[in-house]
Amino acid sequence: MSKIIGIDLGTTNSCVAVLDKHGVPQVLASETGERTLPSVVAWIAEAGAQAAHVVVGIPAKRQQVSNATSTVFGAKRLIGRKVNAEEIGWFARLAPFRIVSAPNGDAWIRIDGQAVSPQEVASHVLRRMKSIAEAALGEIVTRAIVTVPAYFDEFQRQATRAAGAIAGLDIIRILNEPTAAALAYGVHRVGEGRKHIAVFDLGGGTFDISVMAVENGLFEVLSTGGDTALGGEDWDRRVVETLADEIFDTARVDITTSPVAIGRLREAAEAAKKELSTAKTTAISLPFLATGADGAPVNFERKLSRDELESWTDDLLQRLIAPCERALQEARLAAVNIDEVLLVGGMTRWPAIVSIIERVFGNKISRGANPDEVVALGAATFAGILADDANDTALLDVTPHDIGLKIGSNQMTVLVPRNSMLPCRVTKVFATTQDDQSFVSFELLQGNSSDPDKNRKLARVVLDHLPRGKAGTLKVELTLTVDVESIVACTAKELTTGRETGVTIRPSGGLSHEEIIEIISRRRHNID
Repeated sequence: MSKIIGIDLGTTNSCVAVLDKHGVPQVLASETGERTLPSVVAWIAEAGAQAAHVVVGIPAKRQQVSNATSTVFGAKRLIGRKVNAEEIGWFARLAPFRIVSAPNGDAWIRIDGQAVSPQEVASHVLRRMKSIAEAALGEIVTRAIVTVPAYFDEFQRQATRAAGAIAGLDIIRILNEPTAAALAYGVHRVGEGRKHIAVFDLGGGTFDISVMAVENGLFEVLSTGGDTALGGEDWDRRVVETLADEIFDTARVDITTSPVAIGRLREAAEAAKKELSTAKTTAISLPFLATGADGAPVNFERKLSRDELESWTDDLLQRLIAPCERALQEARLAAVNIDEVLLVGGMTRWPAIVSIIERVFGNKISRGANPDEVVALGAATFAGILADDANDTALLDVTPHDIGLKIGSNQMTVLVPRNSMLPCRVTKVFATTQDDQSFVSFELLQGNSSDPDKNRKLARVVLDHLPRGKAGTLKVELTLTVDVESIVACTAKELTTGRETGVTIRPSGGLSHEEIIEIISRRRHNID
């Protein structure tokens, strides 16, 4: 069997790793030596060609400004989401490419007049990771562990699987990023007795916090939380918005209407943010950024301090606290009980974020691994566990969201509470509420809001042709199962006759099997 690779499919950067012959996870570098690659995909039109040429990673990022409307970044923030979602609205306002609605309401991207799904964008990144692994290993690779934010819901996990299928990868397990990171740190091999750790994962597009217990090789997730609409790109966006307002106030030019200008400003904002993680001040210089109403060029020069950026983004910093406190509460632990905090994601290099972590957990930060590579290394470690190459640990993960039923018009009854141990199975019996009721219908929801309309609808389960009877005399048994990847299935059975219906949850959005096959067929004529 071919090796199983581990892929961190990140919002900003992606990374691939594999276990070496000694059972040690190693990051695989590209042909030019890069260990992480930008999760950027560009379509480049070529004269005489029927289809645009697709490039991924550094080549795509290099021409991001000049080819702004056909260069996609942050596709992970769109995957598995509807175009009318609030977090999509603000992303679309400053994205140089156009975000449009698919026929089923999903958020897609328009490239050269054609709508492209985020799954297809992500598949180009996954295929690039696959090619890097094949070049490094000298063999064909078909199987992978792919990581996702712990707070990803059913729709986002299914969409990630679709991206893998398009890329020619059999994703044998979807693994939560904090769990992968903890595996890479090797906390399951450190010391004796029971140890509590927190994994603080702030990447380019998502924030996860997981509280875990490790004892005698048993790796148990106690609680997880986070925000799938909070990441490093939000800091970049805040800088772009603030500076764009300054430019409008001084030059009366709205650069948000120019994809090239906004692309240059975004690139400068990202570079400034990175520099300010170590320096107190930096300079932004953007000559000939735009043209004024009088036809004169608009040149933008500005010094930017770390204090300014922190003041602009203080609300983003504060959003990190509540999920951490709730994760501790749901794990039934206090901060004093946490032995170590593991940092994951490039944004954890930012001093203000380190201060937030220390405020919540105390000074228990571990810096034993590269935050940009640790998730991929953990995915490779888990691949070894599945292949019996590394069998000294066992994993117990939890559900990221409540799963329940909509009752009436404005209530949700929770069947599987968030942070339930996986896999899990729940059975509940319901009685008919009307005489001669011929069917029952259950609307299955996923989410953590008490308002059912704010949660994601997974499916409607209908059991019909029930025998006639008085209200309350017919009993229907509903069984809900959630597997180790947080994939949900449901059955309903009438207890008198034994009549049963079942459904494996299929997202109302996403790509159909036929659409995936069509994309694969089309891609055979193009080379990444």
